[in-house]
Amino acid sequence: MTNKIKEFNIVIVGVGGQGLLTMLQIVAEAALLNGYEVRTSELHGLAQRGGSVEVHIRFGEKIFSPLVSAQRADLVIALESQEALRAGYFASTKTKFLLNQHIIPIPLAKALTAEEILTSLRKISKDVNLIPASEICRKAVATDVVAGIYLLGVSVFKKILPLEEDALIFAIKKIIPEKYLELNLKALNLAKS
Repeated sequence: MTNKIKEFNIVIVGVGGQGLLTMLQIVAEAALLNGYEVRTSELHGLAQRGGSVEVHIRFGEKIFSPLVSAQRADLVIALESQEALRAGYFASTKTKFLLNQHIIPIPLAKALTAEEILTSLRKISKDVNLIPASEICRKAVATDVVAGIYLLGVSVFKKILPLEEDALIFAIKKIIPEKYLELNLKALNLAKS
């Protein structure tokens, strides 16, 4: 990679079972392959039961802390739209948001609409993108379990995440078990269109 960046901060949010820890490993590996220093952290509640999960990935020339500070996220990826609101703490006017258009109902609470979520997030950043990743993956590969890989692909192919495509593919091949590799690579390729 010719243009090295000094620092890049990502927060990925969602719920348990959506593959956030796998995404963290893939981005960290791809950043290492691009010659960056990398620090990561995971924060989760009842992740196995669909509880909130939040992972932080920081890479650049010199990275000391694994946690993204308030208003310092360059990119927020939300695998569940409502969870993006939790990440608002890390966002600033420069933060780019990629939201999976997927809402999981909260027991005993009224789920927010996509429009309500977008309205709230646009008070922080104008660069908020709602993407039907789960729906696209369900239609193309018969499962939405790879929606996170699809969103990683979107972020790399649209130059939002400053990592090389080859590094991302290598990282996916290294991290994803062989029996799921073809499915994940198909999801990644879907993001090119």
